[in-house]
Amino acid sequence: MSETDQSLSPDTSPLRIANFRAYWLSRLSMTLAQYAMMLIIGWQTYNIARDGGLSVAEASGQLALIGLLQFLPLFVLTPFSGWAADHFDRRNLARLTMIAQLGCAVVLAWLTWQDTISLAWLYAVAIVLGIVRAFNGPALSALAPNLVPKAILPNAIALSSIAWQVGMIVGPAIGGYTYAVLPALPYVVAAILFIVSISAISFIGAVPQPPREANKRPIHQMVEGLRYVVRNKMVLGAITLDLFAVFLAGATALFPVYARDILEVGETGLAQLAMAPAVGAALTALFFSFRPLRTNVGPKMLWAVAIFGLATVVFGLSRSMPLSLAMLFIVGAADMFSVYIRQSLIQLHTPDDKRGRVSSVSLLTISASNEFGDFFSGSLAFLIGPVAAVVTGGIGAIVTVGLWSRVFPVLRTTRTFDPPEELLETTPEEKLKEQIP
Repeated sequence: MSETDQSLSPDTSPLRIANFRAYWLSRLSMTLAQYAMMLIIGWQTYNIARDGGLSVAEASGQLALIGLLQFLPLFVLTPFSGWAADHFDRRNLARLTMIAQLGCAVVLAWLTWQDTISLAWLYAVAIVLGIVRAFNGPALSALAPNLVPKAILPNAIALSSIAWQVGMIVGPAIGGYTYAVLPALPYVVAAILFIVSISAISFIGAVPQPPREANKRPIHQMVEGLRYVVRNKMVLGAITLDLFAVFLAGATALFPVYARDILEVGETGLAQLAMAPAVGAALTALFFSFRPLRTNVGPKMLWAVAIFGLATVVFGLSRSMPLSLAMLFIVGAADMFSVYIRQSLIQLHTPDDKRGRVSSVSLLTISASNEFGDFFSGSLAFLIGPVAAVVTGGIGAIVTVGLWSRVFPVLRTTRTFDPPEELLETTPEEKLKEQIP
């Protein structure tokens, strides 16, 4: 693929395609709402626990439980959700999950307004959100490649990441600053954003669906998606590198601890801590949307994860808000660097008829590194303290890079995003998309 093909000119921008524009707006609105909600769910959980007389370590354990309750439904349902994304209309699946999240926002807004919010309600909503995300992630991830020609898919992934990262930046700001005005307000705003997201995805027209494998039972097809990931060393190495690095070095679950008891910056400071990595990630995604990466993609991904771990260590030790924000900015930029490479490799190295199932496996590992990583970080903070937990996790991420570079040498030797020859055949649907004016 030439440099001209990879540049984001008006003729090659995915935003020229109406379906992708609707998809982008839907994902942006949903992400804004999700991150506004999750920040306040964590903040309310930690404060209810602390105000109830629990110590910092014990309250950190409550944050760990929130992460676990979101992860378990994902772990159980992901094989089924990936199969569903390959066999049902991905737009309808995404729409249903957004409606469920809208319901969660309305319930939390009412309970907070009535001052009857409790840990039990927060745990219940965490379970529902885990179930919803199990189906939402594979549907949206598998939908994106159906909306644009394959030649500009890396650009579409970068732009989609921008929607996600902008949501991660502005969402916590919405949550933190509106909570300071009125505790129920973040959930009200989230509900409005979910309505926008549902409306936007409803404007996406018909998209090609992968052919169904009529002669295979659903369970066999689910196993086949997992088997494909295991056999493809590139996909397996990229997915599991993120799994273990972010699982070990995930500090986001402990932001309420740092905001209240270590840096002492309150809910507005909490919003800034949550925004800092998202700003770094969004700027990195924006850069890649205009200047896509072309060479030495594997080695650069490994270096990015190592920098991610190092910046996490410094953040864990910091007692200065400016230094903490700077390190979190680097954490987000390095994470986005590796995410951009990983997602491009996974999408371009996976046949369309397996993208839903492979995306579900990828989502499971992301959830394991995020939600279950939150459980790990909170549990480790309960045992050895929050600072030691963050520092230990960052060191673990660096060690993971060294191990993975040896266990999966293909990560060190991969130079471009070019997929194998057998995946380069153009389908009739692809030809149709390439004729879009």
